[in-house]
Amino acid sequence: MRIVDVAEFYAPKGGGVRTYIDRKFVAAEKAGHELFVIAPGPADSFEERPGGGVVWVKAPGLPFDANYWMFDRASSVHVHLKRLDPDLVEASSPWRGAWIVAKWPGTTPRAMFNHADPVASYPQRWLAPHVNADRVDRLFEPYWAYHRGLAAHFDSSVAGSAWLARRLKAHDISSVESVPLGADTGAFSPDLRDTALRARLLADCGLPESARLLLGVGRHHPQKRWPMLIAATQAASTPAAPIGIMLLGSGLDRARVARAAARYPHARIMEPTRDRALLARMLASADGLVHGSESETFGLAVAEAVASGLPVVAPDRGACGDLCAPEASEIYRSADTASAAAAIRRLFARDPAALRTAAVAAAPKVRNDADHYLELFALYERLLAGRALNKPSSN
Repeated sequence: MRIVDVAEFYAPKGGGVRTYIDRKFVAAEKAGHELFVIAPGPADSFEERPGGGVVWVKAPGLPFDANYWMFDRASSVHVHLKRLDPDLVEASSPWRGAWIVAKWPGTTPRAMFNHADPVASYPQRWLAPHVNADRVDRLFEPYWAYHRGLAAHFDSSVAGSAWLARRLKAHDISSVESVPLGADTGAFSPDLRDTALRARLLADCGLPESARLLLGVGRHHPQKRWPMLIAATQAASTPAAPIGIMLLGSGLDRARVARAAARYPHARIMEPTRDRALLARMLASADGLVHGSESETFGLAVAEAVASGLPVVAPDRGACGDLCAPEASEIYRSADTASAAAAIRRLFARDPAALRTAAVAAAPKVRNDADHYLELFALYERLLAGRALNKPSSN
């Protein structure tokens, strides 16, 4: 099967979508499929990948984020779709790219993979915690009507978590299929715990080994709420039981995150690392992971933390809660600094040995991302078979 993914937010310096698609290339080749990605970029070019490649289409830059570009002319994408002659076309955003796929002529099956929830990411985040999330959904019913109209052009609307599938179904999006994502569980393990590394990270935070260490992993974007989590950590820390926080990431909100870190002497920022082995050791060696985004449609950083045997402090909205075992996590009211601080205090008030035992026991329950891709490809094969079965006879 040849799959072509029109990926509007795939970019060299992208975040979760880039990581997800890069791993999908590997999975597709292993499963005997071809995968091609059509993505907007600074120039027309082709980048070979295992079992396929990336077709970069020259496009204007995204005004509010220099890491991304945006499709303009549908014809520039349609010409590549015709040339590649896919068995199935996938769109991975509900914006311009999806409409380009929807309006492409022909009977090729097409699926929309929902990598984001725009209402949760923007208006619900902007108005939290002062306006109830359900009320925001009602206020933005025109968006949901738009999404329903778009989804009607696709054979399937794929959700990468049970939480997102529930949201899409609640707003009457058609043909929703839940295909939960996973993590590279072979790379992350509690067995990678390194007490010497933990001591070095705490020393970087200006703290002794007896202190507690929190990690935050993800790009610097307002939806990640890093300044809030830094403030919550500072509020939870005491002279008798100090807590350091180390953030791994960068992005458009870097200056604001850096200012927040400068106000807490035990907060540090580390550049994002491509060294997956180092990240795995850090996750296995810390005392907890803090996460702030209530609009995650999966939560890869949380999944990797759980697979590493790391306890998690996460918001009460978004898909991350589905990944957190109650015995190894604490949940707080999203966008609420005081609630997040209380959750951190509750986590570290637990018996450390019992908490680690519970977190290690939760690690094997994280889904392997290879299983996600196999289930996704099986869904696409069913869509292809169903379209072929319903195709009118030429006799």
